[in-house]
Amino acid sequence: MYIESLKVKNYRNYEKLEVSFENKVNVILGENAQGKTNIMESIYVLAMAKSHRTSNDKELIRWDEEYAKIEGRIHKRNSTIPLELVISKKGKKAKSNHIEQQRLSQYVGNMNVVMFAPEDLNLVKGSPQVRRRFIDMEIGQVSALYLHDYSQFQKILQQRNHYLKLLQIKKQTDLAMLDVLTEQFIQYAVKIIEKRFQFLTLLQKWAEPIHDGISRGLETLKIQYKPSVDVSESMDLSTMIDKYTEKFIKIKQREIDRGVTLFGPHRDDLAFIVNGRDVQTFGSQGQQRTTALSLKLAEIELIHAEIGEYPILLLDDVLSELDDYRQSHLLNTIQGKVQTFVTTTSIEGIDHATLRAAATFHVIQGDMKQVK
Repeated sequence: MYIESLKVKNYRNYEKLEVSFENKVNVILGENAQGKTNIMESIYVLAMAKSHRTSNDKELIRWDEEYAKIEGRIHKRNSTIPLELVISKKGKKAKSNHIEQQRLSQYVGNMNVVMFAPEDLNLVKGSPQVRRRFIDMEIGQVSALYLHDYSQFQKILQQRNHYLKLLQIKKQTDLAMLDVLTEQFIQYAVKIIEKRFQFLTLLQKWAEPIHDGISRGLETLKIQYKPSVDVSESMDLSTMIDKYTEKFIKIKQREIDRGVTLFGPHRDDLAFIVNGRDVQTFGSQGQQRTTALSLKLAEIELIHAEIGEYPILLLDDVLSELDDYRQSHLLNTIQGKVQTFVTTTSIEGIDHATLRAAATFHVIQGDMKQVK
């Protein structure tokens, strides 16, 4: 899978841009604040229908404009699919092969991307929210059903929190309504957790040998899901539902007093264990970076195993954050099989055949041109 061409209009600092890419490594050079990351973000948004940098879609629209538009031609197997995403103050409209998609969950998955940016190095040491976002975004790329269930879960969570707040301030007293919302919440929560367990088993399968290679056989990586309710991968859905129901009966009054949903997939976490120790707490910076790199490279292989094609890799200003050995391992892994975009201020000091053979583009003040 690769993106042949990209068109953006009124996107961030780009008034208009049309550019073609090659099915290999594409290096985007430029000084800071010229628009390199905006190009990477536009490719990511075209794939995922949301940004990795902001949850406020209005920020993607160029100043004083009504809408932003991203178009791309995606080559998959033996066909080319045009994708289009329009972002306005009213919302988003997505088209695949010129046909408007009724739900974004139907659109996501047409194009698969793996983003690796400096903030992804915080995957290990950052907040649980960062790790939950990582897992939800990656499962969503290969499972439209998960995206739909997750979207429904978020709506019910919002309704349940709102109702708990009304009970807290005594504007509502009907506990039967809370029980109905709790039952709906649990039905979607267990589906999400079951899928997360399954996904992490697959991710573990790919990440463990990759981590072993990067650490030269000195480290073993294990990924653990840390649910906020006492459920496990070995349980079936009905057992999980029973566990959740027991938990919410016990904490009903505490949730009303606090006015918020205290347990569920939105409070779960991941742990990364290297040689028996939690890397977040006990790992060196080098171990944390190796773990983050292993996870990203494992994502690439997992998506390939699930859909039969390699995703597009976006390396946004991350090579400079890795030492020579990890740089080489990353570039050797992707060489010749993954269309890759690399943003950097300079490729000096990165001596690798993959970059020497790359297509190179220069970005200056919202304009991008290929260097022949």
